[in-house]
Amino acid sequence: MPVLSDVHETWQVARAAAVLDVLQIPAFLCRQTDLISAAADTGKPVNIKKGQFMSPQEMGNAMDKVLRRGNASVLLTERGTTFGYNNLIVDVRSIPIMKGFGCPVVIDASHSVQRPGGEGSASGGDAVFIPVIARAAVAAGADGVFLEVHDNPAAAKSDKHNSFPLDRLSNFWAGLLALKRALREVA
Repeated sequence: MPVLSDVHETWQVARAAAVLDVLQIPAFLCRQTDLISAAADTGKPVNIKKGQFMSPQEMGNAMDKVLRRGNASVLLTERGTTFGYNNLIVDVRSIPIMKGFGCPVVIDASHSVQRPGGEGSASGGDAVFIPVIARAAVAAGADGVFLEVHDNPAAAKSDKHNSFPLDRLSNFWAGLLALKRALREVA
């Protein structure tokens, strides 16, 4: 099974590349040229999460940082845009815009429903909207769906407000795949 994880600093990249299949640049670091370049230099696929402060058009610049290093394996991930205080919103137009750059686009359906700082001293979220975001993104052409999954989201130590229940995962994936097939049939 391919493994993907974040890298946060350049010194982590080589060690992470030794065990990971995909290096991920977190949303808040998506403009860090040195980090993106170090990840690209490994030759591993690089997934760059779109910062909440970035337009989809600006993600072409982040992608170009990978391509300029001779690495053509880049993915871009939509994870919402800041909309006022303590709220993220997904503009599904970002998916075809970023796909227009010629790379796969993933929707982070879990973190897109986050409410940064929504719990006062921690992030909250609205996990009930994960299926809505995922289906809308697949309908808009997303190539992949990222989910935080937990067997008991209420007890999760991280992302409990935006985790999808493990026992619902199989049916959820089946529904997304059926949607993808139906869209191909009408295209």
